[in-house]
Amino acid sequence: MVADKEVKGEKDERSKLEKELFSEHKSAWELLSEEKKSAIKYSEDYKEFLDANKSEREIVLWSERLAKKNGFVSIEEATATTKKIYAINHHKNILLIELGKDGLTKGTRIIGSHIDTLRLDLKLSPIYESEPFAMINLHYYGGIKKYHWLNVPLSMHGVVFNKKGEKIDVTLGEKEDEPVFVISDLLPHLEGAEGKEKAAKDIIKGEDLDAIGATIPIEDKKVKEKIKATFLKFFNDKYKITENDFVSAELSLYPAIKSRDVGIDSGMVGAPAHDDRVCSYIAVKSLIESKSERTKVVLLMDKEEIGSVGNTSMESYFLENTLERIAKMRKESITGREILSRSKGISGDVTSGYDTKFADKMDPMNMNKPGYGVAVEKATGSGGKYYGSDANAEYISWIRGMLEEAKIPWQHGEIGKVDQGGGGTIAYLLAKYNMNVVDMGPPVLAMHSPFELASKIDIFATYKAYKAFYEYK
Repeated sequence: MVADKEVKGEKDERSKLEKELFSEHKSAWELLSEEKKSAIKYSEDYKEFLDANKSEREIVLWSERLAKKNGFVSIEEATATTKKIYAINHHKNILLIELGKDGLTKGTRIIGSHIDTLRLDLKLSPIYESEPFAMINLHYYGGIKKYHWLNVPLSMHGVVFNKKGEKIDVTLGEKEDEPVFVISDLLPHLEGAEGKEKAAKDIIKGEDLDAIGATIPIEDKKVKEKIKATFLKFFNDKYKITENDFVSAELSLYPAIKSRDVGIDSGMVGAPAHDDRVCSYIAVKSLIESKSERTKVVLLMDKEEIGSVGNTSMESYFLENTLERIAKMRKESITGREILSRSKGISGDVTSGYDTKFADKMDPMNMNKPGYGVAVEKATGSGGKYYGSDANAEYISWIRGMLEEAKIPWQHGEIGKVDQGGGGTIAYLLAKYNMNVVDMGPPVLAMHSPFELASKIDIFATYKAYKAFYEYK
């Protein structure tokens, strides 16, 4: 579905009956042709964000810096009259709220998104020597295709706490002159018949996803594990940490791949983890740039990729407790749950984009095409809509009215064929508050791979949609 059925300069040659009764789908590039330069510029800024922020902690810090630059105040420093407030939870969640004229009593407009991405986490005892290598022992995070991560340059991001409890930030492998880490694959010459017949899931086992960390033995005859010593000495020289410190660390390997334009027309952005950095970025920018008299919220959460569990996930009470704390500060007699029950929500998340090579996995009548605008998914989950959210018709009608009034290209679909599979988002956890909520974001190709693809015009249409959501009367 698109908001505007007429493209400037083109004659609509459909029959009267078709115009009255049929839906029509047009490229968002055509519908937003006058905003093409703005869409391209928006993605250039987004690419800078992608290349600089990979972990949850980094995204929270980026959001905090941007919020403070635009007049937001930490909840610890806020007063009853503060209009722009942010709150951080365990360095992995952030909530931004801009209070409108009605405060919290009439609810909020809230966009929630997740900032955890697919990665490989270092185990607590991560370094071992297997001559001629020092290897990094890893545990994959989230729903990956394990073979995707072979032969990919990997960078390390995270934090380490030493025995004194001091925090050390680690970022290694993003600069051109810094080393990267690699999980090597078997050469095809040695696969044999057995290897050629392996299912994709068996190409490499999770326990074998270990990366090469070092190869040069240290020049110390007394050391038994000389290559492991080379690795540990590097980290001790650079970060002042020892092997014992890895037990109190959160270190992960991410694809050390810069965002790039894709296609001769540069119409798409290729990068690791559009899911779900794209919606998180857009949500924060939309809240800051929108103009509205009503209260609006952005919520960035962790752990969505592993089922939204833990004290930094959507299952935690961070959202509810923070809103209640602000209400008490303002002396508004309302609970966090009451605020949320009166709110309207968007679960900002990506969805599957139609790929011609895998057309048999999708319903041709209910799929989202890259380049056709922001995708609205009424229902998520899998099979019989298990473990998902299913927005009611009244709310979809409201969303539809918002998008069409703002002339935003949009489409509606499902992640794939009914019995093919599927997935959930944080929508059902927002909905538990009796809040109306629907999933909305750009369609993505190669989701959960080290290099995902998203259309620049869909990214821009999502920005326009989120901004309209905050502003729509």
